[in-house]
Amino acid sequence: MSEKLIGIIALLSLLSVVFAGELTFELPDNERQCFFEQIEKGVQSTLEFQVISGGQYDVDMELTAPNGQVLYKDVKKQYDSFTWTPDQTGVFKFCFSNEFSTFTHKIVYFDFQVGDEKPLFEQEGKHATAMTLMETASEDIHTSLREVVDSQTHFRLKEAKGRIYAEDLNNRVFYWSLGQTFFILLLGIGQVFVLRSFFSEKKGYNSTPITS
Repeated sequence: MSEKLIGIIALLSLLSVVFAGELTFELPDNERQCFFEQIEKGVQSTLEFQVISGGQYDVDMELTAPNGQVLYKDVKKQYDSFTWTPDQTGVFKFCFSNEFSTFTHKIVYFDFQVGDEKPLFEQEGKHATAMTLMETASEDIHTSLREVVDSQTHFRLKEAKGRIYAEDLNNRVFYWSLGQTFFILLLGIGQVFVLRSFFSEKKGYNSTPITS
């Protein structure tokens, strides 16, 4: 794995400190990786994923219920989000597949959210009015900070994806320019030898005077 990909994985893996369901991983070519999550019945869940780098920035994704029912399935997706409410309790499986790729590795990010976040203050109404107002303000600040973190996460993903694309494009232009330079030099050298052959005297040619 290149240092560029290692750096991106290390950077985005820090996001898992904020949300336990976030993960950035490498998906090799011709491979399929699955993850499992225990979910209670009636708990709304959301799965969001995005391909950061590799090939055409696409993967196959499938979400399966404990009874084997396929809740979500799509092929060659760059980004998507799926929300559902389970009608049964059990272990749900979601898999990312890169089996259609023969040599390109992918860097995939996903965020799996189960249920709502627990409130900061569980015992509301048991404090004075001033403390209740403070709790309300704290809740508002906490919600705003979560929105900021979500925005920063998506911004970092877009920035990492754009940086990788720009670096790949720069490498392609660089090697294309080298090839063009080599071709021009080779063509120039060939033209020089062709022109020299026009003015050089052929060996073994003897000129004899014409007599009447």
